Formats: sequence, C-alpha cells, structure tokens
Amino acid sequence: MDRRLADLPRAGLDLRRPVTVRWNDHLVPWIEAETDADLAFALGLVHGHLRGAQVSLLRMVARGRLSEMAGPFARDIDHALRVLDFGRAAPAIEAAWPAETQEFVHAFLAGLNHALLRGRRPPEFGLLGLSPEPFTVADMLAVGRLAGTDINWLAYFSLLAERGNPGFTRLWRRTLEAGAGLADPAEHAGADPKRAALGSILAGVSRSGSNAVAVAPSRSASGGALLASDPHLGLSLPNLWLVAGMRSPSFHAVGMMVPGLPIIGLGRNPGVAWGGTNLRAASSDLFDVSRLPPSAFAESETVIRQRLWFRARRKVRTTTLGPVVTDAPPVPSRNGEALALRWAGHEPTDEITALLRAVRAPDAEAFRESFARFGVSPQNMLYADRAGTIGRVTAAVLPGRAGFPADGPVLDGNDPAATAPWDRLRDARDLPRLENPPEGVIASANENPNTWAEDPPPIGWFFSDGDRVERLRQLLLAKPKLTPADMAALQMDTRAPKAAALAAGLLARFDALPGGPPEPAMLARLRGWDGDYAENSEAALVFELLLGKLVPALLPEGRSGGGRGAETGWNFLTTFALRDLDALPPERREAALRAAAAEAAPLAARYRTWGEVHRLRAAHWLVNAPVVGRRFVFGTYPVGGSRETPMKTGHGLVSGPHEVSFGSMARFVSDLADPDANWFTLFGGQDGWLGSAAFADQVPLWREGRGIRVPLRPATVAAEFPRATVLSPR
Repeated sequence: MDRRLADLPRAGLDLRRPVTVRWNDHLVPWIEAETDADLAFALGLVHGHLRGAQVSLLRMVARGRLSEMAGPFARDIDHALRVLDFGRAAPAIEAAWPAETQEFVHAFLAGLNHALLRGRRPPEFGLLGLSPEPFTVADMLAVGRLAGTDINWLAYFSLLAERGNPGFTRLWRRTLEAGAGLADPAEHAGADPKRAALGSILAGVSRSGSNAVAVAPSRSASGGALLASDPHLGLSLPNLWLVAGMRSPSFHAVGMMVPGLPIIGLGRNPGVAWGGTNLRAASSDLFDVSRLPPSAFAESETVIRQRLWFRARRKVRTTTLGPVVTDAPPVPSRNGEALALRWAGHEPTDEITALLRAVRAPDAEAFRESFARFGVSPQNMLYADRAGTIGRVTAAVLPGRAGFPADGPVLDGNDPAATAPWDRLRDARDLPRLENPPEGVIASANENPNTWAEDPPPIGWFFSDGDRVERLRQLLLAKPKLTPADMAALQMDTRAPKAAALAAGLLARFDALPGGPPEPAMLARLRGWDGDYAENSEAALVFELLLGKLVPALLPEGRSGGGRGAETGWNFLTTFALRDLDALPPERREAALRAAAAEAAPLAARYRTWGEVHRLRAAHWLVNAPVVGRRFVFGTYPVGGSRETPMKTGHGLVSGPHEVSFGSMARFVSDLADPDANWFTLFGGQDGWLGSAAFADQVPLWREGRGIRVPLRPATVAAEFPRATVLSPR
C-alpha cells in the first residue's frame, strides 16, 4: 500500500492551493481542497491513479476501438459500437453546460490526464498494446453514455433474431405479458459469436438491476431517516465503482463514483442520502427506415485500426430517427431491411450537471429538482434527508408514447403517429414521483411503476417480476424500528418467495403422476422449501436442477437452442412454466416430468447444496484473454442468492456447477441521524492495479456483509483515514 501511495503524482500539479488526500487501510481516498476546481483536479488524479487501466478500457469500448487490442475478431463489434455512437450528443451537451459544470469537468480531466500520462503505466497496457493518451470531454461523455446503455437493447436484438419465425407473434405477446426477462446474452445469441460478444459487452454495462430502500424516521431506531442501496452489475474486477470522500467550498460528500466520471452516483452529503435502481424504461425505439428516400440518410466512413492487421473501412448511416444499426453485422435483420435506433442517449440531456447539483443539494426538494435534464440511464432515484423526508423521483427522458406496439418492437419510420412521441419528450418533471408514503418505507427493485404510481404514462415493458421488491418491503415492514444493521442484513437476504410457490406447484404435479412421484428421496429435499437460496440449501439445488431439465421440454419446437434466451428468463418461468406444463397433453406432461426427475437425480446425488454448484468468481476482466486468462482468477467461492433475491446472483438454467457473473456488486448504507454513519463495500477493492493489496481486499467483507465506514465529520476522517498525501501546486 505504501508503494501505491508513493506512486501517486503529488508535486508540480495544476492546482491553486495545496490539497490533502487522506487514505484509510482499504485505499479509500478522502480529499480536502480549498477550491472546487482543486477538488475536481484531485478527484481526477485519484481516478487515474487507482483505475487508469479501467478508464482507458472503458474509453476503448465506448469509442468502438476494441480492434486496436483484439485485432480483426473485434472488427464487426467495433463497427456496431461506432454505429451506436455513444459520443454522438457530446458536442451539444458540452455547449449547453453551465460555467460551473465546465470548470469542474475540465479540472477533473486535467487531473485524470496528469495521472494517465505521467503516472506509472498499468501492466494491462503492455498485454493489450495500449499507449497513454489524453482523455477528452468527448471521451468522458461517451463513457457516461456507455454506462447509460438502454437495457432494452438486449431484448430488441434477441427479438430481431426471431422475427419472421413462425412463433414470433406468440413470443412477442408472451414477452409483453411476462415483462420480458432475458437470460444470459450468450444464450440468445445462437451460433453467432460476434452477436454474443456484443451482447456481453452491452450486458456488462446495461444489464443492471439494483435495490434501493428508504426508511422514514418514524420507523428508524435512531430517529433519523435511513437509506440503503446496492447496485447490480457485472462481477468482474476491478469493480465498476470506486468510493471517495470529498470536501471543498461547495462539496461535502461521500459516495460511489464511476471511474472516469466526475459525479457521485449514490452516496451522502450532510443533508441528503441517495441511491438508485435502473428504471428499465424503454428509452429507445426501433424504426424501419427501409422505405425512406435516399435523401433521408447521411452516410460517412469510419476507419477501424486493427492490432497486427490492416485498417478496415466501414460505412455508418444515420437518419433523423437515429443511426441505422442493422448496417453492423452483429445486429440481426431481414434481407434488405434497414432499422434505425432512436435513443434518448443521443439527445443532449445533462446527467453531469444533474448529479453535480444533486451532490450539493441541502434537502429533499433541491435534490429532487436536480434531475430535470437527467436522461440516461433511466433511474428510480430514492432519497432521504436530514429533516426526515423520504422520496422517489423518476429520473429519465422518455418519448411521450401512448402505448407499445402489439405486433413487435419495430415501428414504421414512415408513420407520423409512430415518430411523433419523440417530438414531445418527458423528463423527471412529468414522470411519477413519490414522497413520504404513510407506511414510512419506499423500496425499489426495477419493478413496474404501475405497482406504486397512480396512472403512470407508458414507461417500458421489461421490468423485474416484483418478487424482489415485495421481499424488500416484507423485510422493511417486519420490524417496528430499523437500524443500519437491518439494512445491511436486508442486502444479504437470499429468499425468493415466487421460487417457493413455483417449487410447490411442481411438487403438486409430480405428486399427481400415475403411480406417485418419481425420485421420492430427491423430491423430499424440496418439500416445505421457503424459497431461501442460502448457499447451504439442498432444496434450492434440487429446484434449480429440476427447472434446468424441465424447461427445455416446454419450449416450442425449434426453440431449444440459441433462440431460447427470453423464454428461460425468470419472468417467463414464473409467468408461464406451470401454465405451459399444464397445457401439454397428459402423456407428454408425464414424460417431461419423469425425464426431468430422472436427469436431475444423478446431479442431486453428486452435489448436495446450492453453494456447491453456484459459485462466485473473483477475477480480473483479463480472465477472458486466451491462454493466460485463468491466471487472473483470484478465488472462487460458494454463494447464496439467485436471479431475483435481494442479494442477487444471476444465472441461467442450471445443469451443474456454474459461475455467477452478474449481480450484487457494491453496497451502501446510511443513517441520516449521524453524519459519520455511512458504510460502503465493493466486491473487489478500491485499487485497479494488479497485485495491489487493495485490489481484492474487500471480497471477504462483501461475503460477510460488513462495510467500511466513510464519515463526514473532519475529526472522524482524520482519525480513520490516517495516511495523508499533500498535493502541491506548481
């Protein structure tokens, strides 16, 4: 750790006054600056020092430059990323920034670039063939838009591959009824590895879930409001968040930041605490632009540099309805068809200013009003303030739709009724909000807004099935007074009530078989199960093995392979599994049940508990590199949880040991009664430098449900962050 601190550039910096950076034993920085610009510079310097390789990689993804590291294999993926054009709105966004945002962002980038260009070169650079280069405003905004990727794109691309197939109308109707619920991108990509790779890249940033809860003082043991939030994203190391504390004339806060971005996504200042969950709103529409006249298209050429190979040239076409995404081979389409993607992320919304204002908000009202121009990714932002107000604001920019199409996700680009909603965009001022509900608790877990808002406008069609949010509410209402320890325990909960109901339904159908149920010893382990996916649960293992063997038999013919992704998602299983089973002819139903039990029984005998097959892998993202990848695995552990438990550990159908790659990956708990009562934990650690003592030191804390206190009071900061680094101006 001393070596890492010694490597931080500390002299000859573009500062007005000296800045003190205090560090705790986990390499969490707490920055004290005399000016806001100096704070921004120091934040950028710390981001570059701790996460320089990660920031550089995020830029390569956001800019469609993966071929410069991976060679020709990534060429078509880069083409797709450049068509999506995450930086498209950057010039308009920057031009509209108020002076305070301009100054803060440019100072942040100056610090970030000082670390990237003058600090030690991360070891990943040599392996990937990267060279240091300045990080620009356009790069930063492209990374921000990448982080705001519309979660619905995975559903769109999966469904596009099915259009034209005989069962598509049925699939679309079931998708709307179930609220989608995609499985792993690789499952629905079929035999196309490039489509799978693009899906995995987009899933890494967009397949977000998250929980957030707010508790009113009337239900808090301390008499202050409580807030807890835990994002659900990819589980690779380094984490997609880093933790920091800060104080300057305008800023005084602690929280989680995305590396390379100058904003706190969830955290706490003296007056307000906040956290969010992905709204899963449809912030995009697909339009068929095949019949638009040639004059409606603007065409350009993009040059893709390829490592150890020649440059490639590809065309990029745009229309007023967005870029033509089907020009990129990984995006499925019909012959001769051109589909354009209209996305709120291509509009000049301003998330940076919104979050810079939110972090300075003294109370709930100011916090809520900060989100007027916040666009992507759409968020349910929960907040609690020192006066006791708790609330929820829908932070998004969405087209003013009247509804969603009944026959598929593709709209007619020649139909004014289809395109008109994009002429009347809604934002946080027009979308549902909630404040101080009578029960004194608010929970969010990517659920449908229809469950809490009165007559909400059409927002989306891909939501969590409601099991997780109901479990959170159940836990919040189970005790008359809640503590921060209760909030931490809630984040570790591994129970899914709908899984228990589905298991009971399966058992009833096994019991009804002529001659009695097969494999009675195995099924006995499942009886009476309450849906708890604890790592030592035998019932959870039996349930998932049975599902893994039974569900493929319920899919329509021709959909047991790569096209099955949507119909193996949890929403589909809870909505349709028993219904589809009961719809089979009796002989087929009996055969399917007996075959599932017979195939699951040897596995249930070989493995006894859920944690034996459900494994959490702590690995650097270089684990995907050929030949040397396994050297970047730092540990594999049994873990509890499942697809829709509060402690989310996502997975697909189970047929044996598997590794969790998506789920709960960071935690935050705060008690507004005490400025120092703020705890954070990352799956991984603060430092992205391979071999650092702080690279994965928080994994044990994460597994045990413990947090790292990050206080606000200066005296507490001085005591608990004892290492001090002084940054000096030129």
